[in-house]
Amino acid sequence: MQIDPRGPRFAAVLTSLVLAAVLITGSEVLLALQAAVFALAAIGGLRLSPYGRLYRTFVRPRLAPPTETEDERPPRFAQGVGLVFAVVGTLGFLTGVTWLGLLATAFALAAAFLNAVFGYCLGCEMYLLIRRAQGRLDTGA
Repeated sequence: MQIDPRGPRFAAVLTSLVLAAVLITGSEVLLALQAAVFALAAIGGLRLSPYGRLYRTFVRPRLAPPTETEDERPPRFAQGVGLVFAVVGTLGFLTGVTWLGLLATAFALAAAFLNAVFGYCLGCEMYLLIRRAQGRLDTGA
């Protein structure tokens, strides 16, 4: 499925705000909610993401059509990576290992911030590297 690449970037802005709030407040509940957002996008696709719905409903209609589209799979994989960090962070907060919660949240925030501000998606790049490696393994190179 092809998507408007501005949607994941918009989601990265909202994700960055949520994760920054988690770092400021230490709220495991807020991080767990962000994990749920990641899970919906990673498992159900970007169309099920609440941030994607906000983009399609309120932002996209006010923009010109996208000049290019992109494959949904890399950003969806990136949501799965975000989910792992959010779950680890939530578990850290809930078990009293606060440094783990803060560290996992900070890593997720760094990745979301890179996408939000610079359009560089670390999870997407990981996806592409894994696919290339799989291709080399399949061809015996």
